[in-house]
Amino acid sequence: MTGTAAGGQSRIGTAVISDHAYVPARPLVRIHLLGSMRATSYLGDDVLARAQKARAALGYLCLTPGGRVSRTRIAAMLWDRVSANHARSNFCRALFELASAMGPLAPEMLSRARGTVRLSTELCWIDALALVKSPYSDPATGADLAVLCPGELLEGFEGVSESFDEWLANERVRFKERLATSLSGVLQRVDRGEFDPEQVETIARRLLSFDPTHQDAWNALMRALAKRGEREQALREYERCRQVLWRAAHTKPLRETERLYERISAQVPPTSMPSTAQASPALHPTAHIHRPTPSRHRLRVGVLSFREIDCKNDKGFRPSLSHEIASGLARFRWFDVIGPTLLQQASADGQYEDAKLDYVVDGAISGSEKRLQISVRLLDLAGQARPVWNERFDVAASHLPRLAELVTTRIVARIDPVILHIEGQPKRREHYGATGLLLRAIPLTFSMERTQYEEAGRLIQQALALEPHNAMVEAWAAHWHLFYNGQGWAKDYDMTNEEAQEHALRAITLDPENAEVLGIYAHSRSRIANDFDRALAFFDRALRLNPSSAFTWALSALTYCYIGEPDAALQRLKRYRKLASPELYYSYFETFYTVAYTFKGDYERAVLVGRPAVEANPDFVNGYKPLIASLGHLSRREEAQVYIRKLLSLEPNFTVERFGQFYSIKKTNDRERYMEGLRLAGVPAR
Repeated sequence: MTGTAAGGQSRIGTAVISDHAYVPARPLVRIHLLGSMRATSYLGDDVLARAQKARAALGYLCLTPGGRVSRTRIAAMLWDRVSANHARSNFCRALFELASAMGPLAPEMLSRARGTVRLSTELCWIDALALVKSPYSDPATGADLAVLCPGELLEGFEGVSESFDEWLANERVRFKERLATSLSGVLQRVDRGEFDPEQVETIARRLLSFDPTHQDAWNALMRALAKRGEREQALREYERCRQVLWRAAHTKPLRETERLYERISAQVPPTSMPSTAQASPALHPTAHIHRPTPSRHRLRVGVLSFREIDCKNDKGFRPSLSHEIASGLARFRWFDVIGPTLLQQASADGQYEDAKLDYVVDGAISGSEKRLQISVRLLDLAGQARPVWNERFDVAASHLPRLAELVTTRIVARIDPVILHIEGQPKRREHYGATGLLLRAIPLTFSMERTQYEEAGRLIQQALALEPHNAMVEAWAAHWHLFYNGQGWAKDYDMTNEEAQEHALRAITLDPENAEVLGIYAHSRSRIANDFDRALAFFDRALRLNPSSAFTWALSALTYCYIGEPDAALQRLKRYRKLASPELYYSYFETFYTVAYTFKGDYERAVLVGRPAVEANPDFVNGYKPLIASLGHLSRREEAQVYIRKLLSLEPNFTVERFGQFYSIKKTNDRERYMEGLRLAGVPAR
């Protein structure tokens, strides 16, 4: 095995990337440095050391591909507050941990000499290096990697040591500069002639994530959307471009960008065009909030500034709270949000009625210097304004710095499903476009009753026909196929799984910053591909984008069950329950508690929560399986027979053997224990 291959080289800081040897034909190990760090062998085994400094050492070696690194140098970087001898001793232990985690691959992967150490990166696939390189060699692959490799370089490694932090900060800057340059060059190559609009959009959005002021990327994004027929979205992207440039440098878009906007807007009916009036500086505090358009394809939610009632010590709490709520709601992709400043301006201009809001959030703050009371309500403006949800929060003054966590997140999480529930009613009002059809479909999927579920599938297909590039519709199409297979209804199991994966991948390609889309994609990776590492990384990204999503917190808990970490799953379910509206989600997600307690081995608790869960959703086949397995382990075979009969009436071909073949469980002992419970309960073996 040689070090760096001959040929051209490029650099990320001090890290050398060989143009010919950075990716092997058949890598022994896949290492992810972007987002949550992961390392997986060609057999799918986790080969990542547990200790953070051992992982930091691996990250450093990955970014020095093929080169020998001085043991003294890396030890001093990681342990910069102890003596040189102590640092070298610590590094020896970290190196031993790296080798132990790699197991039989260690002799090939790590070359250890007396004074140096080397990682055989020619035997690895490393996402950061691949992402920098592939746009040059293969634009299509580079576009895919731009979506599938999200996250910061060595995310979560801040604080390892002062020296390492300094090195990491420099590496991140250089990596972003290198990748931005790479993607910019690719964009120039693919954004010409009969270009592929999806490929151009993917590269442009990733480039903007590194450089939000890159006007060539904004232009490319607008052209791609317009070519795909999404001209209104292209105009909205122009609005975003203008706001970003103003916030970043108090500048306006280039004349080329404005001419492009004018050409696109000329092709859009006036009733559908967003406002292009120059935003005044007074509106900039809420510029990041989605501005509504006159199009009736989307709902509109307004957030009023909260009233102050005998509040002796709000310290700016009242206006900041309403702005926080508006910002939190804007993370959901179901509706456009008008923030307090814009509503106040519209009211002052006498244009309040022109906003044509569907819902309004308002509230009041009262209390003393020690404790505040916050009352919030959601008004449905269809017909006569009427409150459809309200809640009251008590907040100690000492907790005001934790406002977003204690109050805003809960308010936002409750409002979103309430609106979706109301809009999903068949006789609610005339629905427009794909989003309206999807809002009708989602409540039908939660019931798991076959007739309703298949009606949901038809509505989703209609939505796809109307808007084939709607990321939310694509994501829920993936979700529908996943659970349709899970219910045992699909005639072709493998084909249905393939369709689910295709819909999920298209969804994140269309909207890689959509938290709900990312969460559904993550579940598909976990449930279909058993790619638990990628699933966890995408769940983490989804929850960073929108920590208020009870749906994503609950869905991610299943993957933690599958990988054998039920305590982490229960923590996530606790978070879901704190955020969710029980009357909307209870029958769907409470089954996940049964799964978690079954994996934990707490069979008594699994039975206690499992019984009411199957009663609440009697057609959900996967609600019966953990309950039956737990009853088997408790030697309650007679009681289990009732549930087995119901399960087999829903899924006649279910057997212990079939469960073992198709159910996503990472650890062999967890799988065998689950299957043993099913056998003990009396489920047919094959």
